Amino acid sequence: MYPVIFIDAVNVKIRDGNVANRPIYIALAVTVEGTRDILGLWAGEHGDGEGAKFWVRVLSEIKNRGVGDVCMVVCDGLKGLPTSIETVWPQAITQTCVVHLLRNSFRYASKKHWAALAKDLKPIYTAPSESAALDAFVAVTEAWGDRYPAIIKLWESAWPEFVPFLQFDAHIRAVVCTTNAIESINARIRRAVNARGHFPTEAAALKCVYLAIMSLDPTGHGRRRWSNRWKEALNAFEITFDGRLSARRK
Repeated sequence: MYPVIFIDAVNVKIRDGNVANRPIYIALAVTVEGTRDILGLWAGEHGDGEGAKFWVRVLSEIKNRGVGDVCMVVCDGLKGLPTSIETVWPQAITQTCVVHLLRNSFRYASKKHWAALAKDLKPIYTAPSESAALDAFVAVTEAWGDRYPAIIKLWESAWPEFVPFLQFDAHIRAVVCTTNAIESINARIRRAVNARGHFPTEAAALKCVYLAIMSLDPTGHGRRRWSNRWKEALNAFEITFDGRLSARRK
């Protein structure tokens, strides 16, 4: 049983005929004790991303290894993933990463408008309820829709996976509205990957990422600090999800 699983990707350069970026997906879970487990690494394909068939295989592998229940899965709008989560763990809630959603919004806007756009978007993801968030989104649409229709389309597409965390208290919101839990690990992986340039094969890239992960936190101090920071969130998960955490520990 995991309260939350984060799924994210690191791009690496692999020489397969031509050198091209390929994603390596990482699944990181937080245990009921507040520690982190990296559940696996999977190499994706170059192009438009993986579909539902790929994600059903990945999630089924995780489930077959013993993960019977997950409260939430936090990801960054990966194609085909939400429907696959629903298939493998029907009770799990899929939550998009709010920070990534904001970053993607700014990509469509001129830099001179970033500050104003950020100010107008903030009421959406800090709203006390989904209805309040929808009202704030309507205001953003009226203010920016004509100038930046792609931003409006981006939020409309992500809306079903954006709003779940609005129903939770501040401790859970702080955990699930971003993939910061996995970003620090990704930063270490990127340093190791960038130091080697490109890789001759997919296996070589996976080995490099694996070794970078195995070298994390050799003293265990980071694990202890992380566990302490999670205590309030874990209490909130226990209450919000009707004792599913404690039920799985019995």
